[in-house]
Amino acid sequence: MADDGLGLRERKKKQTALKVWRTAVDLFLEHGFDDVSVAQIAEAAEVSKMTVFNYFKTKEDLLMGPMEEHVEDLARALRERAPGWSAVDATRGMVLRKVAERDPSIGLSERGGELALIQLINGTPALARRALLWSVRGERLAAEVLTEETGDALLSSIAAAQLAGVVSALMSENHRRALAGESPADVAAGAPERVERAFALVEKGLSGFAVRA
Repeated sequence: MADDGLGLRERKKKQTALKVWRTAVDLFLEHGFDDVSVAQIAEAAEVSKMTVFNYFKTKEDLLMGPMEEHVEDLARALRERAPGWSAVDATRGMVLRKVAERDPSIGLSERGGELALIQLINGTPALARRALLWSVRGERLAAEVLTEETGDALLSSIAAAQLAGVVSALMSENHRRALAGESPADVAAGAPERVERAFALVEKGLSGFAVRA
């Protein structure tokens, strides 16, 4: 038994799924998403086509599936926040934790390939639509958590949209800086200060922001 508590069969399944995913990502990055078939992925990963579909229902799942594991991150942070913590506190804490861990889901990682994946997703209409739907679903789940607590669906939806928007903007800023040539270490070093400034704006409200002279 391994330290992760998984039996041999489960470890092998996990290893196979990871191998298929990595193979698919390499092929997608080299040839483009639309020009790679599931049969080609199976052949390169040395598994059957049926095995690929056992782990991933569609070709889109091969690329997006692992990323979509984070769709409930905001809702979970809100649901599990400590007594006395506001929704802003919980979201800021979640993002700062991701920054400290160099989590790819917030646009930070020492490993290569993440930026190329983002560019591939943004440049592939089917994947870009799916990413948008994923974002919308994450925001809706967060709104549901807040509505359950407050009973105010409207303000909960507004709050969830603001919080999700901040997370998305921070991730995009990390990507922008990396694409502009900043090193992963430099992007990560400035991230906590950007997080604090971003959430301070939401926390204080937008009444004094961009007032036209």
